[in-house]
Amino acid sequence: MLEQFTDKLRGKRILVTGGAGFLGSHLCGRLLAHGAKVICFDDLSTGTRENINEYLGRDEFAFVTGDANKFADLSNVFDAEKIDYVFHYAARVGVKRTTEQPLEVLEDVEGIKNVLHLSNKHNVEKVIFSSSSEVYGEPVEFPERENGHVNPKLPYASVKHIGEKFMESYHKVHGLRTCSLRFFNIYGPKQDSSAYGFVVGIFIKQALSGGPLTVLGDGTQTRDFVFVDDNINSSILALLTNATDGHVVNIGTGRPMTILDMAELVIKVTGKDVKIEFLPFREGEIRHRFPDVSKMRSLLGYRPMHTIEEGVRKTMEWYQGRLS
Repeated sequence: MLEQFTDKLRGKRILVTGGAGFLGSHLCGRLLAHGAKVICFDDLSTGTRENINEYLGRDEFAFVTGDANKFADLSNVFDAEKIDYVFHYAARVGVKRTTEQPLEVLEDVEGIKNVLHLSNKHNVEKVIFSSSSEVYGEPVEFPERENGHVNPKLPYASVKHIGEKFMESYHKVHGLRTCSLRFFNIYGPKQDSSAYGFVVGIFIKQALSGGPLTVLGDGTQTRDFVFVDDNINSSILALLTNATDGHVVNIGTGRPMTILDMAELVIKVTGKDVKIEFLPFREGEIRHRFPDVSKMRSLLGYRPMHTIEEGVRKTMEWYQGRLS
């Protein structure tokens, strides 16, 4: 289904906030591959130039340093060139970082407001907002449905939920086409594997470095792991599908697995003889994630193309290149 839509991107001017981050940089690359002109906007607080080095110097790619939470920074981008679409991905991310810096996380509400105000003012065709499965908090029902119970507790989750409501309001009140995507656990090349990073990258780096793999708690907590290419396919379809206008959509696989199973899979894929070490459970850690992806399938007509083993293998190969 994706192929029939991607010609619609050719020649479009697309702003990606947070475009030098893990997910944003992958998105920039895919949009460029489909013939779009991409404006990558990032303050490099968590993103890196390394993530976008391969695009720098291309006529159809522009990198602008700026903070989405500062109206003047973002306004300059909209004033400089007509923007057709916006992917608002700029945010403080990572459980450790966002719990250590809660006030900075709350500042991201300003970025959401800035994006919506300027998109509406400059007649942007559609805005895609990167929300998160974190809005569900500790689930009270399974699977987690878009129209079901939400329970955001951490500042990061609260900001994402506020962002969804702002997106919905601008669509209803101003007619601005918006869509909020509740991303479940994305993994893949370029993802941060430091202490402030994410579990798949951390496990792979630990395995390739000789271990041990550190599992929090007993490892029975579950997550829905989505390979980055599948996430991006879904996001582009959400942009180009009118049926998603004004909606919130879960983006996942519908196949959660335990953290312990992921650790064991990483050991299998890397082929390393390493141990698993169990550490105390982290305060605020969510026990389970199990999304209902029926809305994604019905609106987007998309199912993830990568098995979990294929995705982990591709990710591992990238880390091998980095560590060799």
